[in-house]
Amino acid sequence: MTRQTDAPAKRERASERGTDSDGFRSDVAATYAVLAECWREPTEQLVEAVETGELVPVVGDVGSVDLRRLNAEYTRLFIGPDGPPCPPYESVYRDGDDPDELGPVKGPATMAVVRWYREFGVQPAADHPDLPDHIATELEFAAYLAEAGFDERLAQFRTEHLDAWADEFLGHVEAETREAFYASLAATTREVLGQ
Repeated sequence: MTRQTDAPAKRERASERGTDSDGFRSDVAATYAVLAECWREPTEQLVEAVETGELVPVVGDVGSVDLRRLNAEYTRLFIGPDGPPCPPYESVYRDGDDPDELGPVKGPATMAVVRWYREFGVQPAADHPDLPDHIATELEFAAYLAEAGFDERLAQFRTEHLDAWADEFLGHVEAETREAFYASLAATTREVLGQ
């Protein structure tokens, strides 16, 4: 997340600081941030982190990964061409007319997430062109809230957004993926969000 202004955030952070240690807060924020990066389009850095074992705590030991195969699976699962089986956007799971069908992108849920970002004076980082309600962008915002010490607001954001749709999304990923990396990432994300 890119910071725009600090005034409202400083006032709120000062009133929300609890008894949690800064180390614990940093661990929670780091977990969300790592998950966010893993849900973005695969890069050489991601493959290197998997290969060197840096991501074992996140995705377990998934063995060797290939950037070309991860990119192909990312595209198949999350982009398309004929409508992806696992769209990574909150609005798709929450804004449809029929509860048994996926809804449109950029629906009311997207606008609700954007209001959260504006309230805290942040916006998605320019180097990540994802929509505001992409799973990675929402996890990145959760990392921001955790790092800044907005514990109550983090709980509220999770209740209103991540907890309301991520389980269904993660279930789609687990059912559809052909790559151990994404199956494990979905399981870990579910575990983290279940805490």
